[in-house]
Amino acid sequence: QVQLVESGGGLVQAGGSLRLSCAASGRTFDISTMAWFRQAPGKEREFVARIRWKSGTTWYADSVKGRFTISSDNAKNTVYLQMNSLKPEDTAVYYCAGRKTAFSGAYDYWGQGTQVTVSS
Repeated sequence: QVQLVESGGGLVQAGGSLRLSCAASGRTFDISTMAWFRQAPGKEREFVARIRWKSGTTWYADSVKGRFTISSDNAKNTVYLQMNSLKPEDTAVYYCAGRKTAFSGAYDYWGQGTQVTVSS
């Protein structure tokens, strides 16, 4: 199995930046794709960004494109989410996720989440 642990959340003013980290351990070689999701109070979980370990191919939700950057350090089995120009609507619990399939499918592993709060 794989364990995912997020860190880096916190309180930041609008326009500020945060970098989230997700450290993967266990059978990390089974993971082809890593992603970030978020869930705000009273709202459904939404996709934020994903990255493929081997190719580095990324995809972003329109709401964060141009502001957020997902990256990975394969040697450290760690994925990052650099969040710039943060807005109050970015406030949510951010979750790291991983899946075995590269192109589609449900995510197999989830972290515990880290709170990001953006003040106006």
